[in-house]
Amino acid sequence: MATDYDTPRKTDEELHEESLEELKAKRVDAQSGQIDVDEAEAAENLELPGADLSGEQLAVRVVPVQLDEFTCSRCFLIHHITQLAKGEGAKAICKECS
Repeated sequence: MATDYDTPRKTDEELHEESLEELKAKRVDAQSGQIDVDEAEAAENLELPGADLSGEQLAVRVVPVQLDEFTCSRCFLIHHITQLAKGEGAKAICKECS
């Protein structure tokens, strides 16, 4: 950054006065706790990522728990019986949770 050595220099007192004025202005701004926000305008300008899926319907086939699967009593995920660490029935715990 270039420095202009021909500009008049400020004294320490002038610098001190300016910094006090700036601090006072910042303090007044910080104490005003009200923010002027138009909620309707903010909602209109808000765009969510992705496509508009408001007209879409989700079609998912739900399959009940199979005989070779169990529900972990800690993470509540359905795992294959090979992931069973201990317990049985409602007290079954998967290898990840044990």
